[in-house]
Amino acid sequence: MKDRICELECNIDDMTAEELAFAAERIMEEGAKDVTLIPVQMKKGRPATLMTVMCSDEEAEKERFVRLIFRYTTTIGIRELISERYILDRNEETLDTAYGTVRCKRVSGYGVERSKLEYEDLARIARERGVSIAEARELVLRSQE
Repeated sequence: MKDRICELECNIDDMTAEELAFAAERIMEEGAKDVTLIPVQMKKGRPATLMTVMCSDEEAEKERFVRLIFRYTTTIGIRELISERYILDRNEETLDTAYGTVRCKRVSGYGVERSKLEYEDLARIARERGVSIAEARELVLRSQE
């Protein structure tokens, strides 16, 4: 399956790591499909961060994220790139386990099928049981056999 996606990107050279992390977190909470922060080097050797925000290519959605990027960062300009992307069919199911409910994401297409247990649910189990994420995953998988 294919769809269209908008990538809004900007270079930022005057924010701290904590400020950038907060901006990325807020933009994700507002519904961005993804936010990435990549260290880059700008002219005159200045270190900076490239922020890329992925969202729908619908005009209202793009406008909303442009406003959020300007609100939460110090950038003075944002580039827009429209891309087509290949995506797998996705669905989510809820598993009832001995450790509570655990969400499981399942994807398929292009000859691929795989599933992944939701991180937040595994983290909850790991905290409750005093184990690692990997051990929590094993507990859940064993309880489903």
